[in-house]
Amino acid sequence: MEFKIITSLQNPKIKDIVRLRDSKGREETGLTLIDGVREIRRAIDAGVSFTELFLCREVLGDYEEFDLVKKFLLMRKPVYEAPAGVFNKIIYGNRNEGVLAVCKQPKKNLEAINLSKQPLIIIVESVEKPGNLGAILRSADAAGVDAVLITDTKTDLYNPNVIRSSIGTVFNVSSVVTNNEGALKFIKSNNIKIFAASPEASMLYVEADFRKPTAIILGSEEAGLSIFWKDHADYKMKIPMRGKGDSLNVSSTAAILVYEALRQRGKYKKGLEN
Repeated sequence: MEFKIITSLQNPKIKDIVRLRDSKGREETGLTLIDGVREIRRAIDAGVSFTELFLCREVLGDYEEFDLVKKFLLMRKPVYEAPAGVFNKIIYGNRNEGVLAVCKQPKKNLEAINLSKQPLIIIVESVEKPGNLGAILRSADAAGVDAVLITDTKTDLYNPNVIRSSIGTVFNVSSVVTNNEGALKFIKSNNIKIFAASPEASMLYVEADFRKPTAIILGSEEAGLSIFWKDHADYKMKIPMRGKGDSLNVSSTAAILVYEALRQRGKYKKGLEN
């Protein structure tokens, strides 16, 4: 295969990539970066709109990865090749798989969410760390959560670190950025009960009834839940802490709670995947 070759860090294409590493550049262009084979594949499967692909032949080696390149050529999207010295300057993070894609950020809204008869939703308020948001999305995908609502966020949903830490599942989960009021209106209009995770609660999470339509509310890493959600929650619950710490990482909390919901709903049983 022959591709367009980029050998200089001063090439405008390389400068455009560097710009997308910054949230301002992503906001202004509506584009983002996807770094990694699995992540790009999942974006393709989700129908994401791509603009171009960059590869490093010195790193890109096996058949599956070259098959990924073929997909871009079939989509009639430009493919650029760069030597390791240039490519290493544009990858996002330490795991270099030799492929980096540019795509349009999918636009999702509350009206487009399709809820099941027994919906399970995660609401994350004011999340700050992209790695935590990505891990929550990964757990949501694994558990088959109906949607993840991100309210008053401190990081953008399509931050490349969110994409990488979610291993591309951000494109598969119905994830919507909104505000607290919009999320509450959506929850109430669908008759979903609100369960707030709070270290101050008296009820243990295993005592909560997640068999009903459920929204699990998680607060920020630093401040926890705001008064808004504490006031509007139907139930408050906690995960017991036996050590010196008073709370778990927000992504760990999300995983524990959604899988407790699956346990209560009998979703652990083989064949009950929906």
